[in-house]
Parts: sequence; structure tokens; C-alpha cells
Amino acid sequence: MIERTNTVEASKITFTELMLPSHSNFSGKIHGGYLLQLMDQIAFASASKYSGLYCVTASVDTVDFLNPVEIGELLTLKASVNYVGNSSMVIGIRVVSENIQTGKIKHCNSSYFTMVAKDENGNNTKVPSLILSKSEEVRRFYDCIIRIDHKKKNKIMEEKFDHTSEKAIENLSNYNVIINL
Repeated sequence: MIERTNTVEASKITFTELMLPSHSNFSGKIHGGYLLQLMDQIAFASASKYSGLYCVTASVDTVDFLNPVEIGELLTLKASVNYVGNSSMVIGIRVVSENIQTGKIKHCNSSYFTMVAKDENGNNTKVPSLILSKSEEVRRFYDCIIRIDHKKKNKIMEEKFDHTSEKAIENLSNYNVIINL
């Protein structure tokens, strides 16, 4: 059996959209939920383009809204595969907005979506091996390995942590909380 391979370049997707009043929240900024929807769409497009398969969102790592997006700005999303497992892919996404009158560009968001490839029966299926051909691609791949490792370690720590222990309750005194058990 010949192993399927693909490149980071083959996964790259960019799209730009004008931000309209219908995309805004009550404060006149573009609604965060709308930005998440666009990020999910580009993650799907990148993963599906890379793998040649239908893909679903398995998880979303940290989403920090760094700068607000204004009505009338051009929003550009860029995505590419940063890491592949057996059936999963981590898609790196960068979001910038541009004021079309001043040309000022703001970094609004960066995030990582884990996508899983599915076969025609809805089962997880193998994705092509990733060919890394630039040092930046190698760095991104390693960064994903580190994030995945930290996520696994945190999950183990959370499962073992006793939230009802005397020490755990005592530590909460450092926070703005009143314990009334």
C-alpha cells in the first residue's frame, strides 16, 4: 500500500470578507460568534482540502479576541495544517482586519482547530502524512506537539485533583469567592 502524503502548502486557504452591520453586536463591533463561525468554516476548508475527506471539528484551542473588528473593515482569515495525527489535523488560523480607508491592519485573533477526517460511513479515517519543507512548518508542528502534550497532562491533573480537599478549599481564599459549604 502506498502511503498518501501532502504538503502544508496544499492546505493553505485565505478568504476575505467585508464586515457588514448585520454581523455586529449591540456595541457596534463584529460579533465574536460570527468570527468563530468563519474560523470554523476556514478550518473545515483547510482540513478537507489537505485530506481530500469530509472533516468535523473536534476541538478549539484558546480563542483570544485581541482587537475588535469594526463594521466596514475587511476581515482576512488564513489557515493551514500545522500538525497531523492518524485521523486528526491541527489547523492554525490567523485573523486580521483592515480599515479600507486608512489601510491600517490589526491582528484580531489566532487559534488552533483540531479537525477529524471521516469516511463515507462517518468513521474516523487516516489522513495523509504531512511533508514539512520549511523551518517555519517544522516549528509549527513542534508547537502543536507541545500543546497536545500539555493538554494531556492537564487532563490527567484535573482527573486526579480533589476539589473538596482542605488544601484546595484553602487555596481559594486567594480568589474573589466566598465558600459557604
